[in-house]
Amino acid sequence: MHEWFASADPRPDAEAQLFLFPHAGGSPLGYLSWAASLPRGLELRAARLPGRPGEGGEAPRSVLGPLVEELCEAVEAELDGRPYLFFGHSLGALLAYRLAVALAGRGAVPPALLGVSGWAPELPNAAGLSAVHRMPDAELLATVGRLGLVHTTTARERALLEAAVPSLRADFALVAGFDDDGAVAPCPIAAYTGAGDPLVPPRAMHAWSGRTTSFLGVREFPGDHFFLFEHAMAIQLDLDRRIRRQSAVPAPADWSSPLPQEGSCSQL
Repeated sequence: MHEWFASADPRPDAEAQLFLFPHAGGSPLGYLSWAASLPRGLELRAARLPGRPGEGGEAPRSVLGPLVEELCEAVEAELDGRPYLFFGHSLGALLAYRLAVALAGRGAVPPALLGVSGWAPELPNAAGLSAVHRMPDAELLATVGRLGLVHTTTARERALLEAAVPSLRADFALVAGFDDDGAVAPCPIAAYTGAGDPLVPPRAMHAWSGRTTSFLGVREFPGDHFFLFEHAMAIQLDLDRRIRRQSAVPAPADWSSPLPQEGSCSQL
């Protein structure tokens, strides 16, 4: 049986569960490193999508609807009565959004908060991504590299990316197959963005305001499409504060300390 979520630091006494969803071609590894700085009130669950390199036996999923249904069942199996929230980056933002909508449709308790970055509904240049999954390997890698959609800073990461072409191709097929019905998420949404993201300009993230009855604004950070890795702690602290406000979880003694100042937040 596929293990859908990984956790580097189980915290059964944490007040809330944080489910994290990766970018295209991503694995849980990028998020498991968050455990070292994650506020103690959150327990991390990093999504492990099928078909990642090194996890032989399962094919990567390339159709959005069935994958979301599988994720619904996986999330419901993890829930234990504590408040929970989703955070997704790029493809992960799309998955987290559709998962929140689908869970509500199943009559399940929805997340108390949805955090999104690196993708937005009605993305101006989304049409340019629709053909990526059909490109030859070399062209696919060159295209995602040019768009800033892959995080490769070392030779090892580049080698891993080449090994991940089948899952990367399937992930872009998920995006290309998304049929936007304008569904409203059953929870507040907080958006995060990199000021220099070449694919998703900060103004595009305000489209999320039409996908919830409680939009908490866009917090902007210096950086490109993968700004979140440079500003992980600030994002974690922001998510922790927001989930406490949304779910009325008591704050720890140091909760009122000011947020790091590397980003700005506009409230709508």
